Amino acid sequence: SCLQLGLERFHGVCILGFNSAEWFIADIGAILAGGFAVGVYTTNSPEACHYVAENCSANVLVVENHKQLQKILEIQHKLPHLKAIVQYGEELKEKRPNLYSWSEFMDLGKDVPDTQLREIIESQKPNQCCTLIYTSGTTGQPKGVMLSHDNLTWTASAAGRFIMLTDAKEKQELVVSYLPLSHIAAQMSDIWSAMTFGVQVFFAQPDALKGTLVDTLREVRPTAFLGVPRVWEKMEEKMKSIGAKSSALRRKVASWAKGVGLQTNLKRMNGYSEVPVNFRIARHLVYKKVRKAIGLDRCTKCYTGAAPITRETLEFFLSLNIPVFELYGMSESSGPHTISLPHSFKLTSCGKEVTGCRTLIHKPDGNGNGEICFSGRHIFMGYLNMEEKTKEAIDEDGWLHSGDLGKHDKDGFLYITGRIKELIITAGGENIPPVPIEDAVKDAVPIISNAMLVGDKAKFLAMLLTLKCKVDVETGEPGDDLTPEAIEYCQKLGSKATKVSEIISSKDKAIYVAIQKGISAVNKGAVSNAQKVQKWVLLEKDFSLFGGELGPTMKLKRLVVAEKYKDQIAQFYADVDTPT
Repeated sequence: SCLQLGLERFHGVCILGFNSAEWFIADIGAILAGGFAVGVYTTNSPEACHYVAENCSANVLVVENHKQLQKILEIQHKLPHLKAIVQYGEELKEKRPNLYSWSEFMDLGKDVPDTQLREIIESQKPNQCCTLIYTSGTTGQPKGVMLSHDNLTWTASAAGRFIMLTDAKEKQELVVSYLPLSHIAAQMSDIWSAMTFGVQVFFAQPDALKGTLVDTLREVRPTAFLGVPRVWEKMEEKMKSIGAKSSALRRKVASWAKGVGLQTNLKRMNGYSEVPVNFRIARHLVYKKVRKAIGLDRCTKCYTGAAPITRETLEFFLSLNIPVFELYGMSESSGPHTISLPHSFKLTSCGKEVTGCRTLIHKPDGNGNGEICFSGRHIFMGYLNMEEKTKEAIDEDGWLHSGDLGKHDKDGFLYITGRIKELIITAGGENIPPVPIEDAVKDAVPIISNAMLVGDKAKFLAMLLTLKCKVDVETGEPGDDLTPEAIEYCQKLGSKATKVSEIISSKDKAIYVAIQKGISAVNKGAVSNAQKVQKWVLLEKDFSLFGGELGPTMKLKRLVVAEKYKDQIAQFYADVDTPT
């Protein structure tokens, strides 16, 4: 059907929608027809969709429903390569030229001779690109990560063997597909590894992450499950709130069982294999019931990845005898690079290299911390049409530089200790480049001097703001007096303030409203909800070289600021509820 629509070699088929059989079929069909399979985030704005479709010269766009179709119709006139749009999730609301329902699309292929398709399949080579994964850059536009046939097939097989997925000929594995397929993690686990090992795939409801996921898990009872930290945290929160409502006796038993579970599992982690009697009792009384309640009673492989997870969450599940294993990698490494295993894991470590993958710690410091670099057959080909960016990522010796800081322990376990790149990774696994958002806020509110976005590992973004004020020429220390243009700005808004402290102590209404208005305007232009600034605070002093917040080139030292203002940042997340 793709060929009938005129899909050209190495042109994109963009897929915009929630996980479904049609998503898989469109993806694999695009590849076999000689195009690129390109997943697009369902949360993307029309502009963000346009960027991806234009960047990969898309011939075909596959959308789930009318809502996603509207985004494409808005930008269709700016896509010269586009030949057709296919809608799979619901019946078409209107007829348009070159717009097909899924059944119409499937019928198109009937007239294409098999020989034509076979010729194209025969002509494809393992080292040619077949899939693009778009990843957010620290600044500017996303980059199209080119993955080859060999990247996908080798990684699927190597990672599957490493975690000991069983071939369906011996025992049927089951997984639930719910994480965004535009992300490498879901593609590797739900499509490529699943295909390699004959895993049965069940599709969750589109509102899975809003609360229906557990219902699906209980129905399917998967044997392997991959969750981003936010998913595990939500489960933890839900389980704790249910626990708090149960009787005193039940709470006592659960608390005893969790103590036993944590101790036994930590010992097991350190090589003790015996199972004490109290653990067996606790398993019977508590652990089995808990697993059944969340649909993980058959799940021997519970994994987390895509963002850092807290020790608390890992210990919570470990105490209920549900070890959650961390894995680590990136789009540029076709997904996984290191994986923890039941017989080989340590709390807060991302595990060891998948067989065939190698790690280099680049320029380690005294503690053995350096940039984590990867090599192996899972390393990507490069970024589509971005030779310079590719050279920044892969050095002359073929090492992929991750931008993450980390170290190995004496047993070869990898620990991530920080990030060189400034990307914020939220609890939901969304990669957010802070600089464009910070710059937009400064543009929208001229009185603001510095803005720093926070939200790494958190549920939402928040921002630290400083006002433009006079600086001591001798010491470089920022003072309390506003600059003349800042005072003028205040007067325009009807405020009499001349000092930063006056604005903050009185929570100057005119100024606070103006700042909120500016931030709301920036949020309107956000690519997705995850990229919206939900809370902010004004700091009493501007950032400076003197205060240590800025480096010699006036570059923001994020870690220093985060440490210096950790109380204000903690305050953002002190309330459990995400602000609307």
